[in-house]
Amino acid sequence: MTRPALPDWRTTLPWPAVDVHKHARGRLGVVSGKATQTGAARLAARAGLRIGAGVVRILCPPDATAVIAPAIEAIMLTPFGSDEALAEAAANLDAVVIGPAAGINDATQANVRALAGTGAALVVDADGLTVFEGWPEDLFEVLDRDDVLTPHEGEFRRLFPVLLEQGREAAAAEAAKRAGAVVVLKGVATVIAAPDGRLSVNDNGTPWLATAGSGDVLAGMIAGLMAQRMDSFDAARAAVWMHAEAARGFGPGLIAEDLPERIPAVLAALYSQAV
Repeated sequence: MTRPALPDWRTTLPWPAVDVHKHARGRLGVVSGKATQTGAARLAARAGLRIGAGVVRILCPPDATAVIAPAIEAIMLTPFGSDEALAEAAANLDAVVIGPAAGINDATQANVRALAGTGAALVVDADGLTVFEGWPEDLFEVLDRDDVLTPHEGEFRRLFPVLLEQGREAAAAEAAKRAGAVVVLKGVATVIAAPDGRLSVNDNGTPWLATAGSGDVLAGMIAGLMAQRMDSFDAARAAVWMHAEAARGFGPGLIAEDLPERIPAVLAALYSQAV
């Protein structure tokens, strides 16, 4: 069955106007794990900043503050000690990433629920997905259509145990309907599905992305575009493609830390086509 053609996401990329200011370019938050698990959040936050979010803030447990603070510059830092404090810290944010190295525990579940009540668009990744294994409806009931789930196949099976037997495209489409949110099923041909039936398969995957932390970068890229008010499905399609192009431009030896630094070249090439 042939899928209907989708509008090109390139036409909706949020290029800034001449008179724009940083808050108008979007406010992004990234939730960090504990002091020994801060790298994933720093990768996601830097990717969100590189892809154009005007203000990026890492939200972290108090014990992580001293670890993160010396490792960031343009990114801001706000500690929180409870899910209520996290919701308060995220109240003015446009998009939030939660899950990378967050911890598989009750606190992560509570933090996801708290963020869902803030109105920020969520990108739920990694531990933020795994922590709902066995109770996926507890996650789905707090999501809305602007939120994005970014599982690899292992995480996908934890939330949707048998769907992959249908094939990746059918599984992602059904998962998006069940979750009521955009689903990004990662892999060499990443499938992006929206709850309204839109579906896209990325065609520029590269093996250089098979390295620790690359998924954290992708989560930050998607959320960075969402923070700039790009449609979540288009933001996911765009970020997945740019993520692969950034890796392709680097080639062998790529590590996740290299990816955010390749984003400007990918953006510059797209901008040259847009003007």
